[in-house]
Amino acid sequence: MGAVPSTPRHTNTTTETAEYLIGNLVGEKSFPLASGFWKNLLELPLTLLWAPHPVRQVCQLFAQNNRQTRHLAKILIHLSWCLQEAIQTSGAASLVYMKAINAVYISSVFLKYIIENSQSNNIEELCLSLHENELVPKDFVTDQSIEDLVMHKVLSFLGSIDVSPTTSLLHQELLNFMLVAMSTQLLSGPSPGPKDVNPFIDAAMSQENLLVSLVVHRLLLNYIMRPRVPSSSAASYSIFSEESQPGVLQRVGSAAANFVLLPFNYWVSSNGEGSKNQLADCSLHVLLILIHYHKCVVSDESVTDRSDDSATSDSVSKVNTYFTVNPYSKALGNARDIEFDRVNVEGNAQNGPVVRLPFASLFDTVGMCLADETAVLLLYSLVQGNSDFLEYVLVRTDLDTLLMPILETLYNASRRTSNQIYMLLIILLILSQDSSFNVSIHKMILPGVAWYKEHLLHQTSLGSLIVIILIRTVQYNLSKLRDVYLHTTCLATLANMAPHVHRLSAYASQRLVSLFYMLSRKYNKLVELRDDKLQTKAISIGDSLAEDMSAELQIYTDFLRIVLEILNSILTYALPRNPEVVYAIMHRQEVFQPFKNHPRFTELLENIYNVLDFFNSRMDAQRLDGEWSVEKVMLFIINNCRSWRGEGMKMFNQLHFSYEQESHPDEFFIPYVWQLVMSRGGFNFNASAINLFPVDLHADKQIYDEDSNTNQNRVLNEQS
Repeated sequence: MGAVPSTPRHTNTTTETAEYLIGNLVGEKSFPLASGFWKNLLELPLTLLWAPHPVRQVCQLFAQNNRQTRHLAKILIHLSWCLQEAIQTSGAASLVYMKAINAVYISSVFLKYIIENSQSNNIEELCLSLHENELVPKDFVTDQSIEDLVMHKVLSFLGSIDVSPTTSLLHQELLNFMLVAMSTQLLSGPSPGPKDVNPFIDAAMSQENLLVSLVVHRLLLNYIMRPRVPSSSAASYSIFSEESQPGVLQRVGSAAANFVLLPFNYWVSSNGEGSKNQLADCSLHVLLILIHYHKCVVSDESVTDRSDDSATSDSVSKVNTYFTVNPYSKALGNARDIEFDRVNVEGNAQNGPVVRLPFASLFDTVGMCLADETAVLLLYSLVQGNSDFLEYVLVRTDLDTLLMPILETLYNASRRTSNQIYMLLIILLILSQDSSFNVSIHKMILPGVAWYKEHLLHQTSLGSLIVIILIRTVQYNLSKLRDVYLHTTCLATLANMAPHVHRLSAYASQRLVSLFYMLSRKYNKLVELRDDKLQTKAISIGDSLAEDMSAELQIYTDFLRIVLEILNSILTYALPRNPEVVYAIMHRQEVFQPFKNHPRFTELLENIYNVLDFFNSRMDAQRLDGEWSVEKVMLFIINNCRSWRGEGMKMFNQLHFSYEQESHPDEFFIPYVWQLVMSRGGFNFNASAINLFPVDLHADKQIYDEDSNTNQNRVLNEQS
C-alpha cells in the first residue's frame, strides 16, 4: 500500500481506525458508493494524532488510484448528500454539519492536489464519473454530471442557509471548496478559449437564475455583515483539534501547505486584525471570480473570415466563437436597493428574480475597505455594471467618505499596483460623466487633508483636491509608468469636470497651468530628439523608429490640446467663478507663447489670449500706488471678473468622455482576479502549473506579479 496502512492494527483505538480509513481512501481498493465505509469516514472524529506521513505521498497515492477507485467522484457525491441533509435539517443536527464539514474538507484536499498536478489539458485525472458497473442507490440521478450535482448543492446551501454560529464554519469551508474547484482557471492561458476545461465553474454558470440571485445576495451580505466564525465553533467540529493535539487532516495540511490546501490558520485567525474577516474576504473572492468569468464556446455555424484573401478556414478562429452570458454578472448588474424599489415608482416589473441589498450598508462597507484592492474591484464592478448603484452613489451627500480613500490611494500610487491605480481612475471617470457629481464636489469643503504633504490644504473643496490628485497622478506617470492610457483617463476626467469648476483653489489652479507646462516640456524634448535624428540621418522618413517617434509626438500633441480645452472650458463657462484660474494663467502666461502659432493649438490659444488681453489691458490702465502684490492682483481680478462678458470668445463644444468596457474584458479580469485572490495569502497553488499569468517560480512569499498584466480594459469615448 505504500506510506499509508491499508489494514487496521489490532487495537480498538480511534486513532487506528482513522489511519485505516484514510489509508483505504487513498488505496487501491474501490469502495462502492453505498458502502458503509463512507459513513464511517465522515463520522469519524478526526481530532486525533496520525503518523506524520508525507502529505505529497498520500495525495500522489490518491491521484494514482483515483482512476480505478473513483473515490474523488464518490466523496463529492457524498458531500452533495450531506449538504442536502444539512439544508433539510437547517441547523438542527450537529452530526449532519460535522459530516458535511469533513466531506468538504477531505474533498478539497484531494481535489486541489489533482487540479494543480494535472498532466493533461482536460484534467482527465479528476475522473468525475462513476464506472458503468457501479452500484448506486435507486434515487440517484445518473444523467446528471457529478460537478453539476455538487455545485448545485454547494450553491444551494450557501444561498438558502443563513450564516449563524452553527452554520458559519460550514459556510467558510464551502467557500474554500469553491476557490479550489474554480482554480482550474489557473491552468488555462490568459485568453479564454473553447478548449479550456473548467467543469466546476461551468456547472455554477448553468444554475437557475433564482439560485444565482440567492448566491450573489448571500456573498454580498457576508461582505457587508462580516460575520465571524466563532473559535468555539471551530473547536467543536471533528476537523479541528485541541491546541496540543493536531487532528489527522490538520496534521496532513500543515505538513505541506504549499501543495495541499489553504493554510488552516488563515481560516481561524489568531492575529487579532480587526479589519480582517475571513468569511467576508472569501465571499468577495468567490463573487469576483464568478462575475468576471466568461466561457468561450464555438458557434454552431461555420464562419470564415474573408477580410484577408489569404485567410483559410481553419478549425477554430475568433470569428466563430462567442462568450456565453454570465448569470452572476447579470444578477449583480440588476441588484436593487432594498430601501427603494424602482418598480413601485415606474411601474415596470422585473423579469426574473432580483437581488435586493441595503445599498447604504454596501456603500459604507466598500468605503471602509478601499485600502484592499479587492474592494476597489468590487466598487468598479458595481458602478460600471449597475446603474442603480451608480445613481445611489451620485446622490449621496457624503461622497467624501468614498472619494477620500480613493484619492489617498492615488496619492500613494508608488506603493500600489498599477492595476489598482487604473481601477480607481476609471471609477473617477465614470463618476465624472454625471454633471451633478461635478457640481456637488465643489460644494463640499474639506477643513484639511492630513495625508497630503507637499502643500498645506486648508478649507479646500473636494473638487479642487480631485484636480490636484489627478494632475499629481499624471506627473507620477510621466516619470515612472509612462502609460498613455493612464494619461488619457486622468485628462478625460478633468475635461468632464471643467465646465462645472467652481472656486478652484489657488494651488489647484497653479497645478493645472503647470500640467500644461509639464506636458509641453515632454513635447519639446520629443521634437528636439526627432529633429536631431533626422539631421544626423540616424533615421529616415518612413522607418519604424521615425514612425514610433511621430506616434508618440502625436499622442503628446493630443494631450496638450486636451489641457488647453480644459482651460478653455473653465474660461468659457465658469470664468467669473474662478478668479484663481485667471491669476494662474496670467502668472504663467509665458508657457503658452511657444505654441501660439501651432496649427493644432491656434484656435484654443486665441481664447486664452483673449482673456489675458482683457485683464492685462485693464491692469495696465489702472494706476496704482506702489507695486502690485499678490493680494492686490487677486482683488483686481475678482473685481474685473464681474464685468467679464466673454466678448470675442469662440465657443467650442464641451468635451465629454465616457468609459466603456471592452467587449471581451475577460483577458484582463480573469487573471487579475486570481492574482488578487492569491496575493491575499489565503490560497496557495503549484506555481509551475499556472498558465493564467506569468509567475516568478523563485518567489518565496506569494505567487503574484502585479506588473505582469497591463490593463487593456478601457475604452474612452469622446463625445463633443
